[in-house]
Amino acid sequence: MNRFRAILSIMPIVLFALSAQGGDKEMTKVAAGEFKKIYDPSVNEKEPWYINDHCFIRGRDGIWHMFGITRQEPADPLNEIHLAHATAKTLLQSPWEKQPFPLTAVRAEPWNEVHLWAPHVIEHAGLYYMFYCAGDKDHTKYKIHLATSPDLKTWTRSPKNPMVVDGHDARDPFVKRVGDKWVMYYTATSDPKEGNHIVAYVTSDDLVTWGNRGVAYTDPAIGSWGGPTESPFVVNRGDLWYLFIGPRPEYDGTDVFVSKDPFHWDIKDKVGHIPAHAAEVVQDVDGKWYVSRCGWGRGGLYLAPLEWRDGK
Repeated sequence: MNRFRAILSIMPIVLFALSAQGGDKEMTKVAAGEFKKIYDPSVNEKEPWYINDHCFIRGRDGIWHMFGITRQEPADPLNEIHLAHATAKTLLQSPWEKQPFPLTAVRAEPWNEVHLWAPHVIEHAGLYYMFYCAGDKDHTKYKIHLATSPDLKTWTRSPKNPMVVDGHDARDPFVKRVGDKWVMYYTATSDPKEGNHIVAYVTSDDLVTWGNRGVAYTDPAIGSWGGPTESPFVVNRGDLWYLFIGPRPEYDGTDVFVSKDPFHWDIKDKVGHIPAHAAEVVQDVDGKWYVSRCGWGRGGLYLAPLEWRDGK
């Protein structure tokens, strides 16, 4: 998200140059088609609004839902206090319908939410789980919170928050079932004060108690704010596991890495590049795959066909 360099959001970040090295000679196994706008958060607003890190989920009633970071332009990351919510009858519907904010940051006790960033929603046993970054005044102890809902409309914060406290600006949770465990991937730094940008992970049996922290990917880039391991998204295809992270090497860029180990990727294993910020991958009901893009000053949310060239 590069949240702490809004003024430079459309310029190359020198820090990211290191992350672009390696893997460029690998065969491209993942590519995107043409992006088309599906949602404009500025509808019914007096000024332009943006969508940043987001997620998609199809409800039990067949309605698609999008939840994401939103705010009026220009970018002001630490004051992104509302989450966006939009719905559609079909994934490719244009435009999606704007819905009321599902959550607004509560900065008072006991939640102490500085902002609301990067929601990720899954369903398990009839309940929807939304994981999101709530921040902290101390950037070396950023918190990831949980809220649950029976219907994707009314959300209740977990009394066991925070789920995770870690790294410098630990954020952008992505939760996936791997074997007999739930795994939460998120971006952080190898050292809380400053270090290599990493994709860390923790595991859980019940989606509430998390532990056994590990590191799935370490980038050569070093820093203490937004970096090239943001917005991690993991896709499993056969015996292959794909990791999408960005922005790389600039704001509108996501690199794709492949591994046979869902707990380890290496920079030399780059197999694709998507011209998208905060890319999310989603599979439609007909089996077709799509990838999204968004961001500050980008006018909304877009989808493009995603092409897999791995023979799976």
